Amino acid sequence: MRAVFEIALNKKASLMALLEADPYGEKEVAPYEKMSFARNGYKVKDGSSIDEDREKLYLVLRGSDDYLPFVKMKLGDMAVLCKPEVNERILKKIEDEESGAEQGMGAIFG
Repeated sequence: MRAVFEIALNKKASLMALLEADPYGEKEVAPYEKMSFARNGYKVKDGSSIDEDREKLYLVLRGSDDYLPFVKMKLGDMAVLCKPEVNERILKKIEDEESGAEQGMGAIFG
């Protein structure tokens, strides 16, 4: 599963508090025990930094298919899943960014 959620920029503090809470999933109950944002990893991007809506934050997630219900439950009405075309566009930008970083490190360490 690769998904991108959009969140209003004014909810950044709430989002970061949620993402950083319970990093090991120790407080979760079945069927979500041991699930957490920190365990699966995430990226938070300002819309302006990736040429998208400047009034939005984008939460980029990767994980197994059973991770998506957990994410939706935790985010509640704070975030919405991006439309497929926006989802793919943002994922492509992130992949290009990561690829560029890897190539840069390859050039440094040769």
